[in-house]
Amino acid sequence: MSVSSFETSTGKKSQQSSDVRQLVVFKIAEGSFGLDIQFVREINRLTQVTGIPTAPDYVDGIMNLRGAIVPVVNLGMRFGLDRTESTKDTRVVVIESGGHILGLVVDEVSEVLRLAAKDVVPATNMATSGVNVDFIEGVGKVGDRLILLLDPSRLFSDEEKAELAELSTD
Repeated sequence: MSVSSFETSTGKKSQQSSDVRQLVVFKIAEGSFGLDIQFVREINRLTQVTGIPTAPDYVDGIMNLRGAIVPVVNLGMRFGLDRTESTKDTRVVVIESGGHILGLVVDEVSEVLRLAAKDVVPATNMATSGVNVDFIEGVGKVGDRLILLLDPSRLFSDEEKAELAELSTD
């Protein structure tokens, strides 16, 4: 499904303003994570992924996305979580960051929502907790729920980005 096909509850496609962000929210294990919709190109069902024997554990392999070879990363494994079995809800969130296209395997995409800037706490507030916040931009508060907001530019080191770029033909 194309991300641009998501609409607001009014039925009109929304425009982001500087104080409101639109996020694609997905689940990994029991956690909720969000990515700014500007980085998300599309969301697909998990299809055929060709494994690469020498790839890091978190790289599931590569997939053919309309003729382009795209690396596929298991985001849960990237975060150090145990590998989970794929289900009918498993999705590949295809993102573009730093000029490269990458597929992120997530347990399920739950929604696209709008989040006001006032409802985001910067990740720097978490740094003293001992949690690795390198890839977290902030924490979004939606009612009683907390959503970890990911910064795609910080998901991988420069060396890892170069390795992933070698796997793609984007």
